[in-house]
Amino acid sequence: MEPITIDVTQNTPYGLQKIDSSISFGKFIDFLENKINQEETVKKTFFSLVLERLKANPAFESEIELSEVSLYKEELSLIYGMLMPPIADEKDVFWAMSAPLSPIVFYGTSGFYSLVTDDCTGDLRCDLIEDQAANFKQKTKMLYSFILERLYHFPPFYHNDMIITLKDDVSGLQKYYRLNIDNRFCDVYAKGSLPELDLDSIRADLQESFDVNTFTTLLPHSLFRFEGFSIITLTDVTAEHAVENIKNTILDRASYDSKTYFNFVAGALKMVVENARIDFGLMAVLRVNNKLVFDRSSMLFSKLMSAATENDMAEETYLNMANHYFQAPKPLLMRNLGAEDEHKQDFIRILKNDGVESYALLPVYYDNKVVGVLEVYSKEQKAIDERVLAKLDVALPLIAQIMKNYIDEFNMEIDNVIRDKFTSLQPAVQWRFRETAWHYLRDKSLDPQSAAIENIHFRDVFPLYGAIDIRNSTIERNSALRDDLQLQFNLLIETFTFLKQKLGFGLADEMIYKCKKWISQISDDSTDNDEMKVRDFLENEAHPFLQHFKEDSLQQAVFGHGTPDPAEKLLIENINKYFEVIDEHRGAAFANRRALEASMQKINSSVNLYLDLFRKEIQQSYPCYFEKFRTDGIEYDIYIGQSIEPEKKFSELYLKNIRLWQLTSMAAIARITHSLIPQMGKPLETTQLIFIHSSSIDISFRDDERRFDVEGAYNIRYQVIKKRIDKVHIKGTGERLTQPGKIALVYFNSKSAEEYVGYVRYLQEKNTLKDDLEFLDLEELQGVSGLKALRISVNLDSEWN
Repeated sequence: MEPITIDVTQNTPYGLQKIDSSISFGKFIDFLENKINQEETVKKTFFSLVLERLKANPAFESEIELSEVSLYKEELSLIYGMLMPPIADEKDVFWAMSAPLSPIVFYGTSGFYSLVTDDCTGDLRCDLIEDQAANFKQKTKMLYSFILERLYHFPPFYHNDMIITLKDDVSGLQKYYRLNIDNRFCDVYAKGSLPELDLDSIRADLQESFDVNTFTTLLPHSLFRFEGFSIITLTDVTAEHAVENIKNTILDRASYDSKTYFNFVAGALKMVVENARIDFGLMAVLRVNNKLVFDRSSMLFSKLMSAATENDMAEETYLNMANHYFQAPKPLLMRNLGAEDEHKQDFIRILKNDGVESYALLPVYYDNKVVGVLEVYSKEQKAIDERVLAKLDVALPLIAQIMKNYIDEFNMEIDNVIRDKFTSLQPAVQWRFRETAWHYLRDKSLDPQSAAIENIHFRDVFPLYGAIDIRNSTIERNSALRDDLQLQFNLLIETFTFLKQKLGFGLADEMIYKCKKWISQISDDSTDNDEMKVRDFLENEAHPFLQHFKEDSLQQAVFGHGTPDPAEKLLIENINKYFEVIDEHRGAAFANRRALEASMQKINSSVNLYLDLFRKEIQQSYPCYFEKFRTDGIEYDIYIGQSIEPEKKFSELYLKNIRLWQLTSMAAIARITHSLIPQMGKPLETTQLIFIHSSSIDISFRDDERRFDVEGAYNIRYQVIKKRIDKVHIKGTGERLTQPGKIALVYFNSKSAEEYVGYVRYLQEKNTLKDDLEFLDLEELQGVSGLKALRISVNLDSEWN
């Protein structure tokens, strides 16, 4: 321990070290006196001896000039002994004292000085200061959090999350340290009267971000004087940071090519094991029809496979080794390959020939299934041992995710080939695709360079469009979300309130404030973005807050009296109760959303089932193309015409027949969904819409979307109208055309309407539809005018077949 003064931010342009501060140990002495009064164990004697030594020199209780700190080496050593475990080795501890809220260090462990200073010159290491602007913002945030907390009783908003980076002298790898600044032995005093502040406005600003300029304008630090001392602790978080790097790399996989992606992961693993001379390889377990396969592209980053490839033995080596290894996978460690018998396994000889001296294989599990192996190797003997492998434990779950992603990508490629080359098409149009495929193969055999796939299109087909929509699905979804969140936040407030009462933890007040603010913001107009913000608050603030106190209570029980005391037990029960309520599958805070999703699923499943039967029926009279689309409800397109079935003569009788079938099916669907209401946890209704298009159109197959779409400028108008009529209003009324229990039929041509009126009269005679047919004019839509509609109620209750 040495009283050496260094300025951690020397030569930087931000100058936070210029705050009006003085070194004082009075607050620590007060702290020690309180501890003596409260302590009843043998510690009290020790504390008293330390206090006596500190007070033996009256000058130590006064303000001390920075230049005179070295005169109190014994006193500073005693303070260190009080604040750090007595068995701690100061060479391994990065701990120091500084002027209050200032980067000027005046006393620290040899480990601290060795870490932040140059061994030759004793100056601050040049690679310590990197992002000066970010550091300045963090330190300013700490300063004003301290001022507001001490003088305005404002909850602290600085959370010691500053990270500094240094290159390790031994490994040459970058290392990361979390900088913690403990200001509990500091005081702040206003030089004059305290400025009046709008704390609610400050709280609102902090919800968005911390604006340095706002605080330096409202509260210039020149208005305050600081006394005491701060404690600086650096904690090595390299492994934690490396794991975070791997996680971010996985999330951003699309931004990297395979080699860069692997290099990022391997570089992070080197940081975890703290050795640049150790390298890594990945081998995912790929199977086709449950048989292991060798995929050269996924083995590029395996040391063993790359070495075997040079001898044209990669596939044989892999399959022989993998089939044996994966029968009973377990860690394999060879610290010195030179001492291994290469006749036992071919892979040992292959690795030796490639210069590998030490090698290990670790099986990687995902959901308790082996998804691959992680290779660990070095060209140095005995570089790998059990301690190195143990360090990798923290990264193995993410390596498992990488392996799982490789496997999913491989299986997806297989599925894509199947879809691309072997997708079964609807029988009505399959003949056209077979014909096109044959023409391509024929042309390719004659001239491979000019062979191309023909456009697949069908001319002069008649379209039929229908839509079954769940009424007010967005409103219902937002309402369910709002009701669930109100229940969750009310319980969360109760839990935080209980925590505040039992522990007296002031920060719980801020969490209660935030919860109440969220309750006031939740409304029927909530958007997905609002939901994401709420989720972010719960997962990243509220839940970690509760988990901390739950784990802290359990830890105190384990290391203290063995079982939680009644207060701790009650606290744990309250927190557990909250997490039970928010369980997505069983908890009350998801009840409304579960009920809504179950109701929507019940409707869509029933409608899907009926439409599948409907599709089979209409194919019996004349082949047609039928395609469904899933929205909040279900939409479908039907195309019928001579070009779809050239071998069978088309007649408009088939078109009329399918139109009648469509109207009948919509009435049946209205009845089916209405009958489901008593079975639904969240009652929902559907609306039924048909678009009548009297003339034929042309459709073509779109390769990019693997579906049929309209073709030509005039035909596209049909598509535009179809997409805009779902929310159309009746002209001059503001009333939505589509209504529950009714079928709406939109049209342009009066002749088409007359045809459907005939179908309506027929279904009224059969007691399927009610006697309330309406003829309606519709409001103008963007680029569409002159739309009309028929609307008829379905007889939902009477008996009909």
